[in-house]
Amino acid sequence: MSQPPPPPNQPPQQPGFGPPQEPSEPQPPAPSAPATPPTPPAQPPQQPPAGPDVNKAPQPQPGYGYPQAPGTPPPAAPPTPPQGPGYGYPQQPPAGYGYPAQQPGPYGQPPQPGPYGQQPGPYGQPQQPGPYGQQPPYGYAQPTVPMQAQPGQPGGGRKFNAQVAIIVSAVVAIALIVGGGVWYANSSGKDDDKQTTAEGGDTKGGEGDGKEGGSGDGGATTGEAKEKAPAATGSKVLFQVPSPKVPKGVTTISIAGSWLTDSVYAKSGLSEITGYDRKTGTKKWTLDLPGPVCAATPHITEDDKTAIVHKPAMPSKTDPQACTEVAVVDLAAGSKVWTKTAKSGTMPVSFNNVTIGGGTVAAGSTSGGAAWDLATGDERWAPKTSDSCYDAGYGGGAKLVAVRKCGSYDQRQLHIQNVDPKSGDILAEYKMDEGIEYAAVVSTDPLVVAADVGDSAGDGSGISDFFSIDNKTGKLRARLSAPGDEFAARCDAIYKVENCTGVTVGNDRLYIATEEHDSGGDSYSQTNEVVAFDLATGKQTGQRADAGENYEIFPLRMDGPNVIAYKRPPYDKGGQVVSIDGESFKETVLMENPSTEAVRDVESRMSPDYSEIQFGQGGLYMSSVYASDFTSREKEYSVIAFGTG
Repeated sequence: MSQPPPPPNQPPQQPGFGPPQEPSEPQPPAPSAPATPPTPPAQPPQQPPAGPDVNKAPQPQPGYGYPQAPGTPPPAAPPTPPQGPGYGYPQQPPAGYGYPAQQPGPYGQPPQPGPYGQQPGPYGQPQQPGPYGQQPPYGYAQPTVPMQAQPGQPGGGRKFNAQVAIIVSAVVAIALIVGGGVWYANSSGKDDDKQTTAEGGDTKGGEGDGKEGGSGDGGATTGEAKEKAPAATGSKVLFQVPSPKVPKGVTTISIAGSWLTDSVYAKSGLSEITGYDRKTGTKKWTLDLPGPVCAATPHITEDDKTAIVHKPAMPSKTDPQACTEVAVVDLAAGSKVWTKTAKSGTMPVSFNNVTIGGGTVAAGSTSGGAAWDLATGDERWAPKTSDSCYDAGYGGGAKLVAVRKCGSYDQRQLHIQNVDPKSGDILAEYKMDEGIEYAAVVSTDPLVVAADVGDSAGDGSGISDFFSIDNKTGKLRARLSAPGDEFAARCDAIYKVENCTGVTVGNDRLYIATEEHDSGGDSYSQTNEVVAFDLATGKQTGQRADAGENYEIFPLRMDGPNVIAYKRPPYDKGGQVVSIDGESFKETVLMENPSTEAVRDVESRMSPDYSEIQFGQGGLYMSSVYASDFTSREKEYSVIAFGTG
């Protein structure tokens, strides 16, 4: 994962806008957000470290029945970076574009020192990380107070098929070590917004016909590639959406959530979702909400339905509001289908994540998970106060997978469960070793989870290893080592569970971006690659797609057997979208963005790690996940859209 800038001062405590903490789950302190990067130095930096050996053989795995070792010890810390990144090195987004530079103080008050930007929840609940639960690139601090132990046996809340339990218990007798997990990322604007910062963006100059999903669409490869290279790959700016103004006294509000259908690009705003015409940016509809969107699934059904979690009202100085409302949104009509809530005992549940799988909407939290029929909103299961374990979150798409937590913080055991989306019955289960606090679902079919084993990633990415699991038996297929100093994928497993960037799954392979490294020779240029791992063996296939000098490549999603990837450009060029052939790894350029300064200024602020990026049918849509009052600019944008043809 990319070497972070020097850590900023500790952000203050605030009654901010992240999901309020439930009392049943003591959380470790969350890290601070990265600071706005310094200006690049006039002179090139010292020679950077060499890149990873992407063709090296992985560490042999112990045989079945033998306890799994933690794996290769974490590598030594990389050299301290220069005070500013060199030319061509992608800039981290400043405040207001995808990731706030520093968590603000409570509503205009002077910043107060606090542990990693935690904020108190309502009703005197424990503190929790700031909005969206992001993981900046600094490690987690260990708690200094022992947590209350909980019974280790699986609890209720969902029914467990007894016959399956007997089979599964035999299959998963061996536990492995795991933990870790971030995903890709509005508002209203006037018609003349298209003619502002990035106007005149034409450069040198395929439409697909399918629906585009998000980064968690699963890895089952079906059909043929739909994205074709146009006759002229040079793009122009289709439209831009100004960043919304947050209410007075409020510093940061989540605007997470963006979706791409055949006709609409939809994006969350302060308290609404707006559907824009994909080519012109004209508003087709606006869905008003009572409060901000806290979490959103990237999945879209065949009839253009998706799911969100939102607050019941706008946050204020005295009431930050909890994320209690789960809703299904019709992206074609611009309407809400239904809204539901759940309770744990007498308390309303504040949900951290939501997904769709098998006709079910499922939302997880530190109080447990709940699920509803997607079409009717009828409840399928809800948290029980008698549970000794709870569903922290779910991965959706082709299947529905629960990340279930049992035990206290220092004796945690995670159960990765393929569940029946209608009944909640466990179809297969894989148990991790105790002590692993977090896991992220990268794909549900094939089933792949990511984790930071023994906190060895060391860069806040949430990933040191991937685990390929048979979702029919719960048996481990392979463990894929992906050290944090060599690979650039990130997952936000603390709250979002299926939000990962820089990685995608298809062809029974995992495609992952490597860390940036010296491109070789006498230049000071940087580059990276996308490489592939076989999910059956855990070994690298030897395939690699190079970003090119001073570009940085990030896989976005699968397109049939091919990988769609975004190339973040050097300081003097526009970004690119490429299609990587799943077998030959030949790259085909689908889009190249304008290199004019005005356009680059907006595009460069949409970091793939901390923004949402959608591509389909010749259109690229980049958006931020926060609106804030941190700005020194006259005009900032939460969305920029590019198109070819």
